[in-house]
Amino acid sequence: MASVEEDFPRGGTAKKPTESKIVVQRTEVDNLFQVELHSFLSFCSNYCEKKAFDLSGQVTENWEKTRKNCEGILMLGCVKEVTDFEVTVSLPCGMQGFLSIRNICDSYTKLLSEQLESADTEEICSLPHIFYPGMVFRCVVAKLDVARGGSLSIQLSINPKLINKALTSTSLKAGMVLSGCVESVEDHGYIVDIGINGTKAFLHKKAVKDKHNPEDLTVGQYVTSQVEEVKNDGRVVRLSVSPPAVAQACAESEQGWNLTNLLPGLLVKVTKHGLILDFLSSFSGQVDFLHMEPGQTSSYTEGAEVRACVLYVEPSTRLVGLSLRSYLLQPGTRVDPSPAGGDRIGEVVQNCKMTTMHHMSGAMLELPDKTLAFVHRNHLKESNEPANENRVLAMTEHTCRILDFSAMDQIHFASLRKSVIDKRFYRYHDLQAGQVVEGTVSVLLNHGMVVHLSDHIKGLVPRTHLSDILLKNPEKKYIEGMKIKCRVLSVDAENKKLYLTRKKALVESSLPLFLSYADARPGCVSHGYIVCIKDFGCIVRFYNNVKGLVPLSELSSEPVISPEEVFYVGQVFKAKVLQCDPDKAKMLLSFKAAAEGDTEEAATAQFDCEVGKRLEAKVLKKSVNGLEVAVLPDEVRAVLPTMHLSDHISNCPLLWESLQEGDVISNVMCFNKNKQNITLTKKPTVRWSLEEGVVAKDFSEITVGMQLIGWIKNIMSYGVFVEFPYGLVGLAPKSAMTDKFISDTITVFQPGQTVLAKVTNLDEEKRRFLVTLKMSEVISPEGDVQTRLINGLQERKAVAEMLAVRGMINSDLRQQLAALSIGQKLKLTVDTAKDCAATFKSDDLAGATILATKHHVMGVNLTPGQKATAVILRVDVLSSCVHVSLLPKLVAKKKSLAEGSKYTAMVQHIDRDFAIISLEDTAQLTVIQTSSHLNETFLSESEKLKAGMCLAVEVIEPSCQELQGLSLVSWQRTAPNRQRTTSENQTSSKGYCFGEIVRGKVRTVKPTSLQVTLEDGSTGSVHVSEVVEGADVCQGSFPTASVKVGSAVTARVIGGREASSHRYLPFSHPKFTYTIPELTLIPSVSLGMVTNIQPQVGLLVKLPFGGMGTVDVTDLADAYRPNPLDGYSKDKLLRFFLFGEEKGKWQLSLRPSRLNPQQAKPAKDPEVLSVDQLKAGQIIRGYVKSVGEQGVFIRLSRSITGRAQLQQSTKYFVNHHKVLSEHLTPNTLLTTKILSIDKEEELVHLSLLPEDTGKPDVLPESLGLPLRLIGEEKKEHDTKKKMKRAASESEQVTNEESQVPKKKKKTKKAKTDDSDSGVEVYFREEEDKEVEEEPTSNSIISRSLCSVGLLLFPYVYLNIFHHHYSSSFLSLALGRTAVLHQPQKKSRHELEQEKKAAEKALVQRETELMDPNLRPQDAAAFERLLLASPNSSLLWLQYMAHHLQATQIEQARAVAERAIKTISFREEQEKLNVWVALLNLENMYGTEESLKKVFERALQFCEPMPVYQQLADIYAKSDKTKEAEGLYKTMVKRFRQNKAVWLSYGTFLLQQGQSDAASALLQRALKSLPSKESVDVIAKFAQLEFRYGDSEKGRTMFDKVLTSYPKRTDLWSVFIDLMVKHGSQKEVRALFDRVIHLSVSIKKIKFFFKRYLEYEKKHGTPQSIQAVKEKAIEFVEAKGTEAAN
Repeated sequence: MASVEEDFPRGGTAKKPTESKIVVQRTEVDNLFQVELHSFLSFCSNYCEKKAFDLSGQVTENWEKTRKNCEGILMLGCVKEVTDFEVTVSLPCGMQGFLSIRNICDSYTKLLSEQLESADTEEICSLPHIFYPGMVFRCVVAKLDVARGGSLSIQLSINPKLINKALTSTSLKAGMVLSGCVESVEDHGYIVDIGINGTKAFLHKKAVKDKHNPEDLTVGQYVTSQVEEVKNDGRVVRLSVSPPAVAQACAESEQGWNLTNLLPGLLVKVTKHGLILDFLSSFSGQVDFLHMEPGQTSSYTEGAEVRACVLYVEPSTRLVGLSLRSYLLQPGTRVDPSPAGGDRIGEVVQNCKMTTMHHMSGAMLELPDKTLAFVHRNHLKESNEPANENRVLAMTEHTCRILDFSAMDQIHFASLRKSVIDKRFYRYHDLQAGQVVEGTVSVLLNHGMVVHLSDHIKGLVPRTHLSDILLKNPEKKYIEGMKIKCRVLSVDAENKKLYLTRKKALVESSLPLFLSYADARPGCVSHGYIVCIKDFGCIVRFYNNVKGLVPLSELSSEPVISPEEVFYVGQVFKAKVLQCDPDKAKMLLSFKAAAEGDTEEAATAQFDCEVGKRLEAKVLKKSVNGLEVAVLPDEVRAVLPTMHLSDHISNCPLLWESLQEGDVISNVMCFNKNKQNITLTKKPTVRWSLEEGVVAKDFSEITVGMQLIGWIKNIMSYGVFVEFPYGLVGLAPKSAMTDKFISDTITVFQPGQTVLAKVTNLDEEKRRFLVTLKMSEVISPEGDVQTRLINGLQERKAVAEMLAVRGMINSDLRQQLAALSIGQKLKLTVDTAKDCAATFKSDDLAGATILATKHHVMGVNLTPGQKATAVILRVDVLSSCVHVSLLPKLVAKKKSLAEGSKYTAMVQHIDRDFAIISLEDTAQLTVIQTSSHLNETFLSESEKLKAGMCLAVEVIEPSCQELQGLSLVSWQRTAPNRQRTTSENQTSSKGYCFGEIVRGKVRTVKPTSLQVTLEDGSTGSVHVSEVVEGADVCQGSFPTASVKVGSAVTARVIGGREASSHRYLPFSHPKFTYTIPELTLIPSVSLGMVTNIQPQVGLLVKLPFGGMGTVDVTDLADAYRPNPLDGYSKDKLLRFFLFGEEKGKWQLSLRPSRLNPQQAKPAKDPEVLSVDQLKAGQIIRGYVKSVGEQGVFIRLSRSITGRAQLQQSTKYFVNHHKVLSEHLTPNTLLTTKILSIDKEEELVHLSLLPEDTGKPDVLPESLGLPLRLIGEEKKEHDTKKKMKRAASESEQVTNEESQVPKKKKKTKKAKTDDSDSGVEVYFREEEDKEVEEEPTSNSIISRSLCSVGLLLFPYVYLNIFHHHYSSSFLSLALGRTAVLHQPQKKSRHELEQEKKAAEKALVQRETELMDPNLRPQDAAAFERLLLASPNSSLLWLQYMAHHLQATQIEQARAVAERAIKTISFREEQEKLNVWVALLNLENMYGTEESLKKVFERALQFCEPMPVYQQLADIYAKSDKTKEAEGLYKTMVKRFRQNKAVWLSYGTFLLQQGQSDAASALLQRALKSLPSKESVDVIAKFAQLEFRYGDSEKGRTMFDKVLTSYPKRTDLWSVFIDLMVKHGSQKEVRALFDRVIHLSVSIKKIKFFFKRYLEYEKKHGTPQSIQAVKEKAIEFVEAKGTEAAN
């Protein structure tokens, strides 16, 4: 046992290097350990000190020898990180290796090479699919490399042929655990490559049970499997994979293992001798101290059998490393790749203690949080110092830096080197944008310079940032190894990317840095650099990719026309922020304002420290009365008084004590600001009142009866002054302070105490007001008691935690005390026991005072030294004191509580504002507040709660999270040993809320009040002033006389008061009160605050006590205004009339006729409460609600909306409701006339026509819209015109008549827009000819045709329709109308004339019927015409339109279906026209599904390409952008060889403003189309850019094409046309100058000169014209000279 004792010393006092690998006592293995010192592990560890290169740079012999020895070592590794081509592997003893994608297995490498050669092979599984972090596998050292810089790189392999190299087919035995890789996937399983020649290993699919790879295995996947069966002398092997079975399988000596073929990862049963373990009967291996199970070191005894895992095998030295760690022995092959405490790499840790020193390897450190770290012996000293381990061990405390976490050893590796600890930057995470850093120049590249900040951190200085100006020869300024100072521009720690700048102006800038858009507040000035110069300005970038635009006007005080001539990319400028939107990441800057010295501090001007806004503040200084703080982020100075830290006065000094300078306090709120200072509060109740708007912002907003939350400011002999937010102060006189009698005001309230106050008197002149604090007169907010309790306890908890973490005296003890909670049981030892109290000791709480009062040790016999169990009542972290109780009923087992259950509780301990109570015999403790109301006062000691008192409690929540699991209860005092009476129980019924509507019966009527019995049996009171409106009271009568006893009334709660009852004696029913709701019978008025303004709704209003309401736009005034919501702003306080509640919201009104009926003038626009108040023919005003296809919807009142159909809305003809919606925005005031009322459906039909309302038309005349052909205003005039027309027609031929309109049509058409339909043009002709409007029937036809037909049919036909409304047909119709209006008495001459006219009309009718151009009027006529022309798509479309004008959608569909069947298959275009019409019809009237079906059918019957194109056009015109885009995407896939499709899609994208998408589309088009089409496509896209997109982009595209193809004169010509239209004169002249110098034929140059001259004649001056002529002469002379030569 001597050796064991030495290796594992007991007690842990002597710090001897006894756990080292070196065991001198065991002589038989000395040689083995000497070999190990020069082994691979030792070599790798020491390598970083002794580099492998000598001074001449040649590889040393030692290195070559070691490398040969090390290659081939087998190890167990753990995956640390996986990338696409490499796996980083954690190896034993803190080493790290790399597994390349080439070193997986032969079959995987073969697949990879096939993948590279041909793109069509099957997809292979990438490394992240095969490996996962934490995966443990066997690997072999394939190669040792020296990386650049001299560090060692270990290349690993998991190729089974290398790992299982020592095994042969004959040595395979059942039960062996082997590693392999899947070679191929078969039907029933997998062929696994186990690296043994002549052996095939098969793994059945059913034998795979791996939770980390639930999916099927793939080629190359690593598997650790157990040999189930060996057949045919080892030629066939059957395997299984089950992690538990594999992990538990021990290697046995019968399996024939030897040191040559031993594999890492095997579990072996070992017998221990010191640190040397015997295994497999005859071999011995060693356990590194890092791989002994912590906590079990002393339990290992010599000769005992333990399970161990083989860590590594070094064949050359016959050294075997073993591990006893449980995570390698337990089932499952996964190790946690990251530490439990999170990522700590790079962290500098102080106050570390060295626990053990291992002289040959390193030392163990214990960090302050009790975790262990290992320091390699090379890191115990500086690299150039001699080793002195004893001196290091003697130091009591160390500071270390954590270098890495070893997953295999499950421990952090650290360094004690001062040079490593003092490194400013260890990882990229340590760097921040804006930091000034020093680095060393590494290498100069074309795109910049690489700078090393440390061994592992390098950054790039881009070429433009090498200096303030652009360097042509940077190598002259920067030499490799040079030390330079830079500033960090941006850092991406995850991807290890760092960008630096060397610009002196940026590095030495003292201006504030813009690290985010939030830093760039308007008015701030900072240095930035130009990254882009455009015609419209410069884009300037700051840090972290924050950038903004300096527009042209802000570049300089002098006008800048061409920025690229004045500025250059990389130039540094001072820029001032004009506007910044952090959400959209947009910023507007100015060079001009910064240069002019307009750099006032933005912080004070811009800081919006508005009252009621949540803020964060940093403590600057602690003073006696409070804290001086800086409001973040602007560092604005403010004051936080001590009394404003909490609602609980006892918590305020505790919080003040725990806060230190530099602490950040969150959730503070500004309650008052003036020129001198800003005052903040953290009182939760005051913050709630500010957030909910239960405040008065000014004296003018205070009204009598208003309830406010404030705090005691001053205590005087005559009363107390109460302060409220916004600096308002009211006085509570002595008589109004409490319901009790007061002799001395000082004892009632404490300064700073939060109180509820109700305004009782106002003095307008002196601007003073009185308040009452009586509990009977103020209503406490719902849940106030519980909320204050939770807030108070959370504040206490925060104090305890803050005191615990402060690095002061007893910080450990304070942390332990902070972790304790009320009700927790402790094992204690009695220290002293007296009659009055007892004190205790605890090993866990050394230094704490633990005491129990006399009451809490009653009936328990205690003697010093006795062990006892106690329960915690209170923990005081500040004084390190714990109050406990030993009462048996409290220490007993706790019983569970039920919600709503009632108990008798006893007060056990009083802690200032809080009391700890126990609930009967449940052994449950909880906390309550000693006061149940904010304003509760205790005038004598007898009124306060004391230990031993009994309370009646009701459980609200059995286990409240905010109370650390204690129960939340409501309580009230009760006399001891007395059952509560039923009458007393009734008083706890829930009170009524403000604004609640209640119903009841009048019980008593008195002159000054009414008593009302409510539905729930309680009684309410109605004051005389709340019975009827003052104006309705007759002189000499009581208002209450109007109400009879027993009558049912509906009232609204406006308040409540507590009243004492005299039914019970005070000593039997102490504190017995009940609440009486105060009611009103008047539909009353309330104050409210506007919270939002919504055009569609009106005003959203917040009412007192959390109620919400809405004011409709029709209820804002008695006389409507054009912009009803102007004049109202957010947070405005107003008086509202309350109608009633609907869906939890109040309906409100601001009409003076409602608020002050007796003073208000008669309403110009009276309220409309129901449809019954309206009558047909009435003129009424209203506000536009919306405009749709059905018409204009007008809001007449909050509940009634009327509708004016489109034809009743305007006298002009509109073909789409959008024309109206543009001019009639929501809330436009309109005068309307009621046409009819449908009372059953409650529909009101309105008219907006000028003849009905007497007002101008809703659409302006300037729009130039055609008039609607309706009405009989000009009857007489029309009749005369028709008579003349009928007389003149008798001598004219029909053809001649039709010629006149055609000529006039041309002249008229030139003036009108191209998109005019024929119908409208025809109407205008008739006006020109001074012919009357059509009769109503024809007007309807034309109107419906225009609105339906023009939308439905392809645009090809729009110009055709007017031919079918032949003038002769219309004139005939007009002629018939004229006959109807002739006088009744006629002479013989007139009768003869009439007869002749009728004959002529008959002849004319016959002629017209023979006319093929006449448009039919009924179905029969259409059928007759279709018999003659069955293939005419035009006729079929007219027939569809005929049905649609009568809204016969199904008939129109049927006609389309007939047309498709009837039209000959040869007439492809005619068929397509019908399909397009049908698509249009389904788009307008059908569903998405029906449209899809028609489209699919159309594709079967027509050429697909035109159908696709037509549907895309339909979608685009009907604003269905998403559908159009989806269709275009399908088209470019299906018709990728068709140039027109790409152009069509490009046009669509540019019309939608998607310029970037169009550019991407062009690139796709160029790849898909033949190369010969490329030039034309680019040119077309450039033209589209000019037309719809960015003309600058179009110009660039043309420039590129014409640079490559300068002889394409057709493109030059197009380019010139576009530039003349879109470019400046300077640009056009520059283009002409380029063209006339092209090397093309003289004829073409002549054409361009001619165009140049024409342009100058039109736009130029005589001088420029002369200049062109001179250029032409020069060109001719030059050509002549060439010809002569």
